[in-house]
Amino acid sequence: METIRPKHCIIGAGGSIGSLLSGQLHEKGIQPVLAGRNPLQVNPSDIICRADARNTKEITEAIKGTEVAYLMLGLPYNTDIWKRDWPLIMSNVINACRENNTKLVFFDNVYMYGKVNGWMTEETPFNPCSRKGEVRAIIASQLLAEMEAGNITALIARSADFYGANAMNTFVVPMAFQKLKQGKKASWPGKDNAKHSMTYTPDAAKAVALLGTTEPAFGQTWHLPTHHDALTGKEFIQEIAANYGVKASWQKLPTLMMRLAGLFNPLAKESVEMMYQYEYEYLFSSKKFQDHFFKPLDYKEGIRETAVGL
Repeated sequence: METIRPKHCIIGAGGSIGSLLSGQLHEKGIQPVLAGRNPLQVNPSDIICRADARNTKEITEAIKGTEVAYLMLGLPYNTDIWKRDWPLIMSNVINACRENNTKLVFFDNVYMYGKVNGWMTEETPFNPCSRKGEVRAIIASQLLAEMEAGNITALIARSADFYGANAMNTFVVPMAFQKLKQGKKASWPGKDNAKHSMTYTPDAAKAVALLGTTEPAFGQTWHLPTHHDALTGKEFIQEIAANYGVKASWQKLPTLMMRLAGLFNPLAKESVEMMYQYEYEYLFSSKKFQDHFFKPLDYKEGIRETAVGL
């Protein structure tokens, strides 16, 4: 008799973490349901479900029959789109999970914390200093309120900036790894002497799968495993260069330069308000997760694996 595998729905399965999460769930004997506007199969047995999270009917149908849903969605890096779509998406996903009695894992970032002096932890208050941070604070608070009211069983899994061979939509892979691999000068936003925590994508995916399959983890916020010994931009670039056997050369991209570039480049314009993350130390603590589960890969090995994988 064929064993019936539990189904978990990944909303936004094509992103840096979502694609890896599908493989992690598959290894755990779980049937991934990949939901999105144009989802791509990762494992041969994945169920593909075309669904727009902005459409109540489509996302409810995608989540139907699944035990856990993972909200891993990424929207275009545009504040107006975020303000318009994120609260709607969060409402639709919460309602769909509630209707189907499905637990929710929300993959979040740190924008709602704003500029933090010292380490960001799960107890850091929301104090956004950007418009995008304000949107993230709204949707995280929306979910937390539903959790507090007992309307949904959920958890928040929060990450620092990514690095990893599949993290093509982050600054460090195209601006540092790929440029140095090609023998070109790398670029680093803000100050290159400020420590900046980075989350290794395979660690993040493994952690999200673990949290989503651990009943006591729900009802909480978790910082995903990120090595404590954060590197400066200079140190990060030097480590990448050593792996490629090239000279560690780079240019800094200060806020003023990003502001000028924003006159011609929409992505640069949208990034200016986030430059505080690179002008000051950005320290992300995952001690809570590490005390309960596993320790992250150290930066030296993570950078080596990323360099080899590109």
